[in-house]
This record gives sequence, structure tokens and C-alpha cells, in this order.
Amino acid sequence: MLLTVIRMEQRLAAENGTLHGVGRRQVALVYPNTYSVGMASLGYQTVYRLLNSIDDTVAERAFLPEPGAAMTTLESGRSVGDFAVVAFSVGYELDAAAALSCLENAGIPLWASERTSSDPWVVAGGPLTYSNPAPIAAMCDVVLMGEAEDLLESLIDLLWQPNPRAATLEKIAQLPGFYVPSIHDGPSEPVQCSDAHLPAHGAIWTHGSALGDMFLVEAERGCSRGCSFCVMHKGSGRGMRVVAKERILAAIPASAPRVGLVGAAVSDHPQITEILEALVADHRQVGLSSLRADRLNDDLVRLLIRGGVRTLTIAADGASERLRQNLNKHIRRDHLLAAGRFAALHNMPQLKLYAMIGVPTETDADLEELIELVQEMSKIAPLTRMSLALSPFVPKLRTPLADLAFVGVQEAERRVRKLRRALEPRISLKPVSPRWAWVEYALSQSRFDVGQKINEARNLGGGFAAYRRALKGVVPF
Repeated sequence: MLLTVIRMEQRLAAENGTLHGVGRRQVALVYPNTYSVGMASLGYQTVYRLLNSIDDTVAERAFLPEPGAAMTTLESGRSVGDFAVVAFSVGYELDAAAALSCLENAGIPLWASERTSSDPWVVAGGPLTYSNPAPIAAMCDVVLMGEAEDLLESLIDLLWQPNPRAATLEKIAQLPGFYVPSIHDGPSEPVQCSDAHLPAHGAIWTHGSALGDMFLVEAERGCSRGCSFCVMHKGSGRGMRVVAKERILAAIPASAPRVGLVGAAVSDHPQITEILEALVADHRQVGLSSLRADRLNDDLVRLLIRGGVRTLTIAADGASERLRQNLNKHIRRDHLLAAGRFAALHNMPQLKLYAMIGVPTETDADLEELIELVQEMSKIAPLTRMSLALSPFVPKLRTPLADLAFVGVQEAERRVRKLRRALEPRISLKPVSPRWAWVEYALSQSRFDVGQKINEARNLGGGFAAYRRALKGVVPF
């Protein structure tokens, strides 16, 4: 216990921008992962900042505790179970089990149906709500669907009204953007916030983040591209909202040494070069969350190098030109080869290419094309360390490919082995586990209450075998 307190004090001491509010309405804001991962989440930091800006409201952070440690907040060390509201930011399906562990550790009933007026409210939001919140529905009294910025203040006001629990839920259920699992038949559509909230930006930068001491700020929201596998595709109705350069720069504290520009398609920002020029001229290091190969040019890569970027990361997604066209991913072979030339020209130490395997209609001929492409890129930039990050294709709800099947664990593993034999050791392969991709697929496709099955897997140890047993018959293995 003493070591945990010391570690928390060290984390706070290393932070810049920590918020210490005062208010009657106190919220425990939980990220169901480690501190370093949570502090690298722009969404989590944005909600932390906004909650603390609401009158008479204080949000304190909490993270997945280490084994044997209690579930307490970072700012005050209070038990999460003592807060009136416990709010989760959930990134994707596999975070659901960790969220259940957090509730259990805090002594809060796992399921909304079992809570009484003496228990905290449990609410959640985050990227998972763009596709399918079923994995967290049973544990939540309320789910905020989509962009939460315009929903937070009205939620806090309602939760602190002196009404019976059922009456409060009835009021919340009538408002757009809120999903109340105990009342609604299914989740509502994700909502958009007003542009006045853009750009989202963090509050804290710290060496303890997975991104180092990087201040996070949004460059754009949504995406103007139509990639059919992505929940942010333009056909979803969200499109891309560009934030003006002046607003982005104004959101960055003068003392922040590093700046991370965040968004689904940051390099599509029409002023991205000017933004980078301003940051680099101010002697700041930079990072971009997404680079599109067809947007790379000499000036952009030069600025990235000057800003301290040491890995050029781009995505092919489909293994071949044919598959990329089928996926509506308009990145061509020549764009990807040009990335290799830019890496070589500017002495970029590392070049990382993302690709999916197991996409619809994929054959070994498509994999052979990927092998040839990667080998050619490596030859173009022989002094640059190259890696290939592989992810099995996981169909997501609310995308055009939602109803397609997962390729299967054994077949995905075969395709990874084929690529590994052809490319290593010259090119380093970094594959996502096909087994855990199958678990993600099974949870993401759930159109029923899957929370009990997640909890069953958690109680069986939480490993892959536990999930396979708990999810037997849900989707094909």
C-alpha cells in the first residue's frame, strides 16, 4: 500500500497541468488500463478537463490498479466506490473486462440492475460507442454515445437532482446522445458535438504517459475518406471537421515541449505544413497520430524530422492494389514506394507499414503482392529499419463491412507465418494476435447482452482459453 501511495505521489509530481478543483459534485473518471496508456488518450484527457470546468464539479482520475492495490483516485487517494458518479472512458471491446475488474475492486455492484440508491452511478463513453457498446451495456446506468462534449453538463445536472433513481434514468433516456440500457431497446446513434468545442485538447503532459511529455491537441475530427472497414468513414455521416491553424496553436500551452496532433486523418489537414512549421519554429518536438501515404511530400517529411519524428508510419491496409480498391482505400503502390524514397532521402531511422490480413476475398496472391511491395520499399531505403505491423481484419458494426465473417484464427495464423517466412529477419513483423483479434470480433459483433460472458471469461482467468470457453457458440472460431 505504501509503495502505491509513493508511486501516485511521484506521478503527480511529474505532471504539468494537473487540475485540482473544488466542488460538491465529485466524479471518479476511470480509464480501464494503466496510467501510461490512459494519459496518452486525448478523449480521456478532454473529458477530465471539461468535467473540471463545470460549475461545482470535480473530476479525479483513476486507472486499472496493480495486483493487490485498491481502486483509488490519483488526486486525493479516495476510494472510487466513495464517489457519487464513476465515469469510464472505454476505447475498445477488450477494455470491458478491465472495467468490470475496476468496479469489483471498488466494491460497486457489477451490473446496473443490481444497484440501489446507495450505490454510485456508473456511466461510460469513448470510442467503443461509435461501433457497438454491447460489451459495456449491462454494467452501465448510462452510456454517452459518440462525442460527449455537449452531453457532460446536462448529465451531471441530472445525476445530482434529488429524484429517485428510476425517475432520473427516465429523464436522461429522453435526451439525444444518451443510451440507457435498462430503458432503451438498443443503442442510439452517436452524436456530434458543436464545433465550439473543437479542437479537443488535453490538460496534462507528463513523462509517465506512453507518449512521453507530449501535449495532445486535435487537428481535425472525423475523416473525409470512405474506407469501408472504418467506423469513421465519411459515409457514416460524420465527415471531417477541420480546425483552423490559429485555434490549434492557441490551445497549446507555451511551456509544452512536445505536441501531438491527433485525428483520424491529420495529414489531410489543408494547413498541416503551416502548423508543423509554426511548432518547429517554436522549438517544439511534434508527433502525428496518422499519416496518409498519398499526402507525404518533401516539405512534410523534412518538418517531421526537424520536429523529432524518428519513425515514418503509414498504412497500406489491404495487402494488394486490388484489395485496397475493394476497401475504398485509395492508396496506391506508388504512394507507398514514395514513402520509402522519402525515408531514404531524409535519413528517417525507421519506416513502419500497417497492413490487414484476412480482408474479404484475400488470397495468397494478394499476400505475395504485399511481400513484394515490402521488399521493394526496404530496398529503396536500405539504411532505414523497416517493420510490418499486421492486424487481422475485424468487421465492426456501423461500417459497410459489418456483416462479414472473421477469417478464422488458424487461417490468420497461417497467413502471418507465410509473411514471416518471406520477410524476416530483414523486415521485422509485428502481428496482432489472431486469437485476441477473434475475441475482439466476437465481442464487437454482439447484438445482445454479452457482459455476463465477458465476466465469465474474467472469472476463468481472462486468458484466450477463458474467452473461447465463455464465447463458445457466439461466433465461429
